[in-house]
Amino acid sequence: MGDFNLALVIVAIVVCIIVLLFNVYLLVNYQHPDDKNQAYFPKFVVVFGLSIAAISILMLPADVANRQACRRAIYNGACNLTLPMKDLWIAVYIVDAVLVFFIIPFAMFYYEGDQDKSVTKRIKSALLWVITTAIVCGLVLGILYGVIGEVDFTVRHLSSNTTTFPSTWDFSSRQPCIGSGVHQCSAYLTDASSEKTWTMRATFPEYIVALATIVGSVLFAIFGGVGIACLPLGLIFSFIRRPKAVITRSQYIKEATELGKKARELKKAADALHQEERSGSKGRKWRKNVKSVEKELLQLEEDVNLLEEMYPQGEKAETSWALTVLGYLAKLVLGILGLIVSVAWVVHIIIYLLIDPPLSPFLNEVFIKLDDIWGLLGTVAFAFFCFYLLLAVIAGAMMLGLRLVFITIHPMKWGATLMNSFLFNVGLILLCSISVIQFCATAFGYYAQATAAQEIFGHTLQSLRGIKYLYKYNVFQIAFVVLAGLTFVYYGAFGWRKRKLSGRFQLSS
Repeated sequence: MGDFNLALVIVAIVVCIIVLLFNVYLLVNYQHPDDKNQAYFPKFVVVFGLSIAAISILMLPADVANRQACRRAIYNGACNLTLPMKDLWIAVYIVDAVLVFFIIPFAMFYYEGDQDKSVTKRIKSALLWVITTAIVCGLVLGILYGVIGEVDFTVRHLSSNTTTFPSTWDFSSRQPCIGSGVHQCSAYLTDASSEKTWTMRATFPEYIVALATIVGSVLFAIFGGVGIACLPLGLIFSFIRRPKAVITRSQYIKEATELGKKARELKKAADALHQEERSGSKGRKWRKNVKSVEKELLQLEEDVNLLEEMYPQGEKAETSWALTVLGYLAKLVLGILGLIVSVAWVVHIIIYLLIDPPLSPFLNEVFIKLDDIWGLLGTVAFAFFCFYLLLAVIAGAMMLGLRLVFITIHPMKWGATLMNSFLFNVGLILLCSISVIQFCATAFGYYAQATAAQEIFGHTLQSLRGIKYLYKYNVFQIAFVVLAGLTFVYYGAFGWRKRKLSGRFQLSS
């Protein structure tokens, strides 16, 4: 069994290296050409942040495997060779919180600073914002921890009478306790007044993780609830709205001319906004206009890509069109598979979390049976369902970002993603990854029982004073399911329609 524990450590190291290399690959291929050979600090933050997010998701399956590492050990020292999962959880999420609230904001403020200013002035400006944020966060955390940083556990005082030690043992369903003719143990005969509240102070690291989880849970319930529906349905309706045939050259010239006019209007609007920024007039109207320009620019890029798909050019035009058709077929297949996973998630939340007592363990039983087929099969499926929630969060943020003024658009595009968009999405993933882990630890409590994650997220978090009621009444789960249902209805009613091209673009006055 000691060899198994050692193998688990080796697998964990190898997985961390693979995750790091994969994130470097993503950065290299997604980065914008303007960011090549520069912006090294934001790039380091992006790779490190993505690695922490991926590792934190993989730690829950590792926690389950670590729990089983010494279950059948034949010597007492076997459990000393397992991974210290609780310490690792705390360390990962402290790093997560530091990245989300300090490092990533500093990198974004520095990267988005006025390029005409010197490096020193940009660093000072970014540090000013981050230090102000740190002071405010420190004061809030300190006050909250000092006032309500306690955990209230509900316990029941059990007692029973003494009896003579028997010479023989005869237990059955009708005779569960010691004593002739005793059909119910004395400890279970206590009344409701025996329930008491056992109060203890939470550790400060656990309290930081708890508050970060609350912030992430709000975003997770909103973005995840919308994304769990729009992720698969967006792929399916993208296939439905696909171009059915290649357009003629005259149609292409007409559409390209219109897009060229739109591009010139957007450039003129962007120059006007830049001039306003230089003059220092960055009010509410300016931010609204920036949002409008970003939205129109994103839609213009989509229209350009669609036009290129409808009129492939060059010597390999037929091959290009064939690949376009295959791409939309792949979206349909992935959308159907994603829809199955999304429905499974929603059904599992309803029958296992919202109904008390649960109707069925559902996905918990699926993972256990997959583990019986092959040791890592259930773990892989478990990790996939957790990662799928993260993808749903990103999809939901993108969808709402296109429709709500107060959410900034940060699209991720292959070979055309600026570092500020990278940093924003990494921060969103890190913040929501804490909630995804807590959500999965609760949703798959039967499969992930007796793990370090259950101790942190299942007991301490759900008993924390002032916060426990959000989990007691399933506020986040209910919001998640309601938003998922509304998004399904919205896509069923409007998702199949093709977006109409907007008219002449003008800034609001």
